[in-house]
Amino acid sequence: MTHPHSTLVVGSAWVGDMVMCHSLIQQIKSATDTRIAVLAPLWTLPLVSRMPGVDRGIELPFAHGEMNFPGRFRLAKSLRKRHFSQALVLPGSWKSALIPALAGIPQRIGYLGEQRWLLLTEPRKLDKIALPTTVQRFAALASPAGVPVPKLADLPWPRLRSTATTQAKALRALDFTAPTKPVLGLCPGAEFGPSKQWPAEHYATVAREFSRRGWSIWLFGSGRDAAFAQQIEVQSVVPTTNLCGKTSLLQAIDMLALCQAVVSNDSGLMHIAAALQRPLVALYGSSSPDTTPPLGTSCVLLRRMLDCSPCFKRQCPLQHHHCLQKLVPQQVIEALEQLPKPPEHASADH
Repeated sequence: MTHPHSTLVVGSAWVGDMVMCHSLIQQIKSATDTRIAVLAPLWTLPLVSRMPGVDRGIELPFAHGEMNFPGRFRLAKSLRKRHFSQALVLPGSWKSALIPALAGIPQRIGYLGEQRWLLLTEPRKLDKIALPTTVQRFAALASPAGVPVPKLADLPWPRLRSTATTQAKALRALDFTAPTKPVLGLCPGAEFGPSKQWPAEHYATVAREFSRRGWSIWLFGSGRDAAFAQQIEVQSVVPTTNLCGKTSLLQAIDMLALCQAVVSNDSGLMHIAAALQRPLVALYGSSSPDTTPPLGTSCVLLRRMLDCSPCFKRQCPLQHHHCLQKLVPQQVIEALEQLPKPPEHASADH
């Protein structure tokens, strides 16, 4: 049986963008009686299960860049049976708008791009000045065109669930015991490119200092981050736990929820830590918090305002990486000291 009003949200292949779309989902739920399904690739789909307000996650079973017209027709045919009343298309690609169109969803809203205006029933021009942040751009799709979007501070911020039960399950799967010391989580990876990465020696200095203070140090990231994390381990010369490539996305969420503080580059894990309300120091180099700030109640943002930043390049065009190289460890240590302590019961539901 289908709900008379149901919304399909076409989600992103980027972890950070998927986390940020939870603001949109909360807005829809607060305004209308609708069931929400999120269509997303396999690597970001697990996030949906931790988002309050989402009724169903649907896998987009295609590799990055894969067209696969027969497969997309089959998926669209299966979506027709669910009788969605509207689709909100968050990515700007032509392919992301194709399936809702093939599925015959009567109202299809998204921003203009890649000549996809024929696939959308309500193509909108993105006003980057009126909507400076990604969260506001997503949230605007839930309102009629032309309706002013609330300020960032007035929008519902992304939240992810992590419970004592899911945390215990993650600890067992990773053969961990519950931590008895405070844990500092370090997230040194950046899928976009090395221009977003704080240097390994800087992370090592912070790890060494907090290990000296009696903290455990956990390193988070994908398998591609493992070698960089290993540099941090070697240079810190203190006990660390390198979880890069060893956790599923859901396990990473639950292990981050057990951290008393997190230091992260501008990355998907940064947005996850913020959505878990973990005390967070977020480091910005080539990118800007003006567009994608972490939306947490205990966040400190650090960046060096240089003439060349933000450049939004994957590699430093000037080869010096000063925007992050000159963001020294002592600044991060002092920021961590200023963060409010998290709730005593770290394993409580978030």
